[in-house]
Amino acid sequence: MINQINFKYKKWISATSYGLFILYIILVAVLLFLSPYRQAAYELNTAGSNPYNIIPFKTIIDYIKASSHINQSIWISNLFGNILAFLPLGIFLPWLFERFIGFWRTSGTILLATSLVESLQFLTRVGSFDIDDIILNTLGGATGYVLIRITYQLFMRGNQGGN
Repeated sequence: MINQINFKYKKWISATSYGLFILYIILVAVLLFLSPYRQAAYELNTAGSNPYNIIPFKTIIDYIKASSHINQSIWISNLFGNILAFLPLGIFLPWLFERFIGFWRTSGTILLATSLVESLQFLTRVGSFDIDDIILNTLGGATGYVLIRITYQLFMRGNQGGN
């Protein structure tokens, strides 16, 4: 998308966007694999079994059912944190790379990326494989895509009206 827009400071905005994308990838990698929480999970998973969930919506429903019994910040951060974590990817991919202009291509790539992350967390024992995390991460990325498309359409409509 960025290549389709002709505006002042395009090179600077493009370079900044790529820099932010790289920073985002590094931050997500650290949070998903190297954070203290992940190291604690590694110790638990190597001491016992490595948990996993392959039943869609099981964890989501469990969190919703237990919402009145557990600390609210725990279930909110688990449900909405998974959505928010990949929302920027849904923005960055179509913004920076023309091949990701389509919704399904972007969402499919995010689905593959989150599946890879979940599998790597399971294999390295720094987390568990949870299909619900894949669903929520993909939902977040798809939401990011929709937000950038709406913003782009509004920007282009406003830009065309001024000519």
